[in-house]
Amino acid sequence: MRNSPAVAPEKKIQQSQTTKIVIAEGDGIGPEIMKAVLRILKAAKANIETESIEIGEQVYLSGNSAGIDEKAWEAISKNSVILKAPITTPQGKGYKSLNVTLRKSLGLFANVRPVSALHPYVKTHFPNMDIVVIRENEEDLYAGIEHKQTDDVVQCLKLITRPGCEKIVRYAFEYAKAYNRKKVTCMVKDNIMKLTDGLFHTVFKEIAAEYPEIESNSQIIDIGSAKLATVPEEYDVIVTSNLYGDIISDIVAETAGSVGMAGSANIGGKVAMFEAIHGSAPDIAGLKIANPSGLLNAAILMLAHIGQTEVADTIKNAWLTTLEDGIHTADIFQGNISKKKVGTEAFADAVIERLGKTPKNLPVSTLAKGTGKIEIPNFKRKETTKQLVGVDVFIDWKGEDPEMIGGGLMRVKSHNLKLKMITNRGVKVFPEGLKETYCTDHWRCRFVSNSSTIETKEPQYIAVEYEQVIALLSKLYQNGYDVIKTENLYEFDGQRGFSLGQGE
Repeated sequence: MRNSPAVAPEKKIQQSQTTKIVIAEGDGIGPEIMKAVLRILKAAKANIETESIEIGEQVYLSGNSAGIDEKAWEAISKNSVILKAPITTPQGKGYKSLNVTLRKSLGLFANVRPVSALHPYVKTHFPNMDIVVIRENEEDLYAGIEHKQTDDVVQCLKLITRPGCEKIVRYAFEYAKAYNRKKVTCMVKDNIMKLTDGLFHTVFKEIAAEYPEIESNSQIIDIGSAKLATVPEEYDVIVTSNLYGDIISDIVAETAGSVGMAGSANIGGKVAMFEAIHGSAPDIAGLKIANPSGLLNAAILMLAHIGQTEVADTIKNAWLTTLEDGIHTADIFQGNISKKKVGTEAFADAVIERLGKTPKNLPVSTLAKGTGKIEIPNFKRKETTKQLVGVDVFIDWKGEDPEMIGGGLMRVKSHNLKLKMITNRGVKVFPEGLKETYCTDHWRCRFVSNSSTIETKEPQYIAVEYEQVIALLSKLYQNGYDVIKTENLYEFDGQRGFSLGQGE
């Protein structure tokens, strides 16, 4: 276990300098575990001053659909560091995810989750695992852009940007460099999503070449997830996009023993937020049995971030010693290992009693030996030549025969544009589709220039004018077609910027 913090401190400050942090007690078990953690921080003489804010369930229920008010935003902006307990999002429509709102609004581009096995004190089949998952935190499907387009079909837009990819991938390599990690693994699904995940993978390979001293490799996310659950010792640092990272970070934490033990950091250019990765557990709220370890580990990462690494080491070593001494909360209690089952406050008392001690079997925390700060350069956009070469027109049509809609669209003559193909749910159904393909009421119809060569192995697209697209849409409307959406087809520096249809 290498004891890497979530991020190197932005600046090495004097241990005696007071840092003001924002505290959000959260919902469910949040207030209980926050109280325990703050007691430990105070006993360890963490040099912090706290300012509390209210976010989460009660703010939602007051009529604020975002779960956070202007006063809380101002406190976070002023202090730049927030320690947040889990929050509850009320059931029902209209409530936005506060976690997603915080991460995106504050520019917290990197979610960093270090997870190490604590064998044998926390049960795991993999006593040697030690992984850091670095997850892109702002985009991907979590952009939350969804639409109902027809009676049958809803869509969610997957947004992957080059700036987002460059920031998170470089952060992963800089993290590995700063904390003597040996390997960075990229997990993607670019065998299917060739443009979105393909961009992430391309950027990974570009940036990996700048760090020849660090081993790098890539895996498809499905087999990577399976291996994380069966041979996690093979991994060191993992970098991936938002949704995949959300899933595999929980896999890693649970494989190590318990999601309830892990803390995480959300790092941005100006603000950092630290939190447990588990939920608010309303079913045990008020019972005073919750394990505060996840939030405590988040607080340890926070102390490392603000430069109070010696205090962070003191607390982490006391926590490790508490686990070694068999003082455990109910969620990790083992009859053959644990010595005493305790609640939230008693566990905090046990950690406080062991401040100044170091573990005998688990690796001693050495965060104070951090090697410097991580810097991410500003994104520099490259100029490209962008050329419109066609349009995908999405049509709501209730028929079932692709030949019928295809034949009708072939007869629509509009300003030197022709129908190239029709797909339904991504499968080519016209021309020459298979009769077995099930079709919904959502038809993607690709129109290109009459001069485009579409029969060759690699189709050659000819430039079109935007006015041709407008005229086509007008013609389709006049012929009774319900156009629900369009996507322009572009080439960038002569390279196709859109996927080919299956069979195209």
